[in-house]
Amino acid sequence: MQENKYNRVLLKMSGEVLRNKEKGTSIDPVIINDVATRIKAVVNMGVEVAVVVGGGNIFRGLSGAEGGIDRSSGDYMGMLATIINSLALQNALEAVGVDTRVMTAISMPQVAESFILRRALRHLRKGRVVIFGGGTGNPYFTTDSASALRASEIEADVLLKATKVDGVYSADPFKDKNAVKYETLTYTEALNKSLKIMDGAAFSLCMENNIPIIVFDFFDPDSIEAAVRGDKIGTIVSE
Repeated sequence: MQENKYNRVLLKMSGEVLRNKEKGTSIDPVIINDVATRIKAVVNMGVEVAVVVGGGNIFRGLSGAEGGIDRSSGDYMGMLATIINSLALQNALEAVGVDTRVMTAISMPQVAESFILRRALRHLRKGRVVIFGGGTGNPYFTTDSASALRASEIEADVLLKATKVDGVYSADPFKDKNAVKYETLTYTEALNKSLKIMDGAAFSLCMENNIPIIVFDFFDPDSIEAAVRGDKIGTIVSE
């Protein structure tokens, strides 16, 4: 049996992954159950898994600001959207037999545990999937920043950034047919090329704490397991 390259991972998922545009549903039961099954497969590999899920399928703070909503209020609304997604994912994971805890950056004890690092680490060591909701708890920070922060705090071996493309490209591959895919990048190269892997604050945190980032296609059904094993997949950004 092949050994895992990474034993503690943080999976960053876009909230858009959970949406079914054809049906007009923000959280599609079939999609989220598939996500839960894939995470369970990684847990069964003996890997400690933490998850940060965005809220873009429900509300985006920046979009709200463009529509006239105060930026801080919009960002808090976005944080609440991530908590809704976190609770939905928790329900789906527990339905497939995975012990799960939701921890939030915004205190709401009737709904989930408040984020306490020691408690989060204890959950991970017991084999529970920990879902971090509510972003960083502060406006003006994205869920990318939250994922980099939590990955740093829990000392994750890698940050797995699930996207709709199979890696990092020199340009948008959906718009530029000449876009070139990078298989590996250093943090410095990614910065110098101004590649939009994550926002600046998130990228800096990963670089400072030497946490590699693997950008991969979430819709490839075996992608998460392959990334954990250390198989050649997507684009890896490291020191």
